Amino acid sequence: MVALPELLYRRVQQYPDHIALRGPDDELTYQQMWLAAQAVSEQLRNLGVKRIGLCGDNTPAWVVADLACLMAGVVCVPVPVFFSSSQTEHLIQRAGLDALLFSAEAEHAETIGQGVWLRRLSVFPGAAWMPEQTAKITFTSGSTGTPKGVCLSAGQMVATACALQQRLEGVDLQKHLCILPLATLLENIAGVYLPLLIGATVTVMPLKTLGMTGSSGLDVGQLALALNRFQPHSVILVPELAMALVNAAEQGQLLAGGFRFLAVGGGRVSTDLLARGRAAGLPLYEGYGLSECGSVVALNAPGCECEGTVGLPLNHVQVRVDSDQRILVQGNTHLGYLGDEPEHDGWLDTGDLGATGPGGFLGVNGRAKNLIITSFGRNISPEWLESELIQAVGATQAVVFGDGEPQPLALLVIRDGRSPEAVRQALAQLNAGLPDYARLQAVYLRRQPLTQAEGHITANGRPVRHQIQADLPMLLAEGFPLFMNLSAPSSASSQPVTTQFSTPGDSNMAFFDRLQSETEQARAHVTGAPVIQAIREGRFDLDGYTWFLTQAYHHVKHTVPLMMACGGRLPERLEFVRKALVEYIEEEYGHHEWILNDLEACGEDKETIRDGQPDTSIELMVAYLYDRIQRGNPAAFFGMVQVLEGTSIELATPLGEAVQKQLGLPDQAFSYLYSHGALDQEHFEFFRNLMNDITDPDDQQAIIEAARMVYRLYGDMLHSIPLPARGKEQRHEAA
Repeated sequence: MVALPELLYRRVQQYPDHIALRGPDDELTYQQMWLAAQAVSEQLRNLGVKRIGLCGDNTPAWVVADLACLMAGVVCVPVPVFFSSSQTEHLIQRAGLDALLFSAEAEHAETIGQGVWLRRLSVFPGAAWMPEQTAKITFTSGSTGTPKGVCLSAGQMVATACALQQRLEGVDLQKHLCILPLATLLENIAGVYLPLLIGATVTVMPLKTLGMTGSSGLDVGQLALALNRFQPHSVILVPELAMALVNAAEQGQLLAGGFRFLAVGGGRVSTDLLARGRAAGLPLYEGYGLSECGSVVALNAPGCECEGTVGLPLNHVQVRVDSDQRILVQGNTHLGYLGDEPEHDGWLDTGDLGATGPGGFLGVNGRAKNLIITSFGRNISPEWLESELIQAVGATQAVVFGDGEPQPLALLVIRDGRSPEAVRQALAQLNAGLPDYARLQAVYLRRQPLTQAEGHITANGRPVRHQIQADLPMLLAEGFPLFMNLSAPSSASSQPVTTQFSTPGDSNMAFFDRLQSETEQARAHVTGAPVIQAIREGRFDLDGYTWFLTQAYHHVKHTVPLMMACGGRLPERLEFVRKALVEYIEEEYGHHEWILNDLEACGEDKETIRDGQPDTSIELMVAYLYDRIQRGNPAAFFGMVQVLEGTSIELATPLGEAVQKQLGLPDQAFSYLYSHGALDQEHFEFFRNLMNDITDPDDQQAIIEAARMVYRLYGDMLHSIPLPARGKEQRHEAA
């Protein structure tokens, strides 16, 4: 592959006086640009720098400095203008930079000519390893707070530019306007290298003059005015910009007649938006790529397009979709990641899901992981931002979402009783320290946690994102306040904030009362079991009673082992709970044998019952409790106590008397029900006081969630008790 400087020099010889770069105050012909880049490259060689960070706004000097690094064989690391200071520092140290170049005058920097300034850096030991052929390291906007460096060779970058040139052959593109930051690899390659290789003019203006601020700020009117003024043939857009331009064109703000090719990439694009753009005179063409593949893998183009796809793969790469629908690329992939040993040469897993259709056109169906891509094309790992929220704001749970939105959104569970204003201030402070593309535009708050029973979290506590987003209207209706336009504390007065938390889980409520309140709906599954009404109607028989006692045996025999397991797992701060368990164990030991004796009095073989298997609901209930004690919070055990002792008080004695009257059985068949009705009255008062002494929010929530689950499963058992049909004569008549 011929090197980019050599290919570019051919254009210099062909069009020496044609305008190559146009800036706010000056223009450079191809000859002038070439000479300027040569002069800067000579300075870099003389200074002996090897790894340079390229900083600054969009200007012709930025392009000159970039080309100079290629000519001098210096590793160039573009520094995104939207990176936070901590991310920039990470980039500098990780890449082992020995200098920074600036596209305008900068503090503590010296000019090296052609509008380029240089600042020496102290080289820190332990710079990350990079592949030998590395020419450019592009740091992604970061799916985490610490961006990752993608190492590319000069040959890989020029291969992408030449493949794009081949795909767009026949499209007359003489003027390109850069509206994305030049540090963005897509604009760097497709917005600078490609136009220069075909002899076009590249207009590079400071982003603010185009209505762009940071990574996501946009003044649509100002951008439309700039486009109307420069009338470029081509522009590279992310989805948010495409939407803005379509709206501007539909409203008559944007003159659409001069565009010839508007590339859209960096995120999901709806077919409706593309159709609206075409109808408004905007020739929008969707593409697809990633930094690891030189930024472009596939592209729709005039005369070579397919609706609903991201286009045909470019000729310099091979693309296939495996049996898991994952998109794999081979042929022009990166050298490796900065600091990581290179992987074997083969197919690169893009992390995207897709399919190939007729003619080989590629469709992209979504992310294989949870990565959020904002409408400005910024990658955000929700897990990263959730961890920031939990740490900085003190949220019990945090769920970040907003794929396709300008900025991410979050749902927070706050249970420590802080005022809404205190939470808002913490959020504003966190926002101020985040990279601007990751700042939250809206936050929904609640006291009551998301639960597995509602389908909002998995068994191991991870958010079920699609379900949460699907239920968001319902969650809002339940009383979630909305925090909009969060800003730093210094500008906190810019907009009033509505603050109101949902009432469930009020921190001023005694925990036992809260436990009763927040499990009321789940408890209805127990009290609404058909067996209760059947007993009251005299519609109950011996088969139903022995079936119930059998299930009782299979869970009561685990009561003491569960208490022992819980006691062994409790932390020292809950020593008072461990002491209470000792008393519980002494009173509960042997109660499963009482049940076997009751069954024997009913005519059953108690050894057969002992060796038998429980109903699925009881098997799951016991397994769930052991699992919560071992893998979760051991305090969850008391959720079972809430259910079983509360149910005994409410139902055991009155229903036991009704059953005995209907079936004519001796007292020896009711030792379990009668004893627990009276015994649990005392236990429950003890339990109430114990619960009110548990103050840790995590312990409290573990008990609430376990109680809800046990109500569900114990209720399922009660719903499964066999009952005679209505009107059937009872086996025993009342005396």
